[in-house]
Amino acid sequence: MVSRARIQTVLREVLHLRESTHRTALAFALGVFITFSPPYGFHMAMVIFCSWAFGLNFLALMAGVMVNNPWTLVPVLGLTFWIGARVMGLPDPPPLEWHDLSLMGIYHQITPYAVPFILGGCILSIGGALVSYPAAYYFISRYRRLHKPDRNPPLPRQIR
Repeated sequence: MVSRARIQTVLREVLHLRESTHRTALAFALGVFITFSPPYGFHMAMVIFCSWAFGLNFLALMAGVMVNNPWTLVPVLGLTFWIGARVMGLPDPPPLEWHDLSLMGIYHQITPYAVPFILGGCILSIGGALVSYPAAYYFISRYRRLHKPDRNPPLPRQIR
């Protein structure tokens, strides 16, 4: 189990990265964008790709992705569909019928939910990134001003 002290240590490392506040906030905002994006199940692959392709910090990306976690998953999924349905002007969706659980039956029942879900996910992704970048930039720069790192950089960790 992850301890509170370990979380604080990782957070301190992210906040004192030797990169600009802009890049750290950008990585966090991209992580928030990824967390609300519709392709559930591929978020981790998207984080790894963005970290590799754009040279962004993996920990800052993961901090943004962790906005959506097991405690927030159901409300986020509901909000995603609700926003998409409202933007599309759809009435309440048809109820799911449990008598036909074949692959085609499930496909036909889920199809009306797909487009509003994708649209809502895109809207939440863009909105979340636009809100999280300035917030992250403000908090990271404020934290760095108040908690100046030591002048002597720490020695690299030993690999055991």
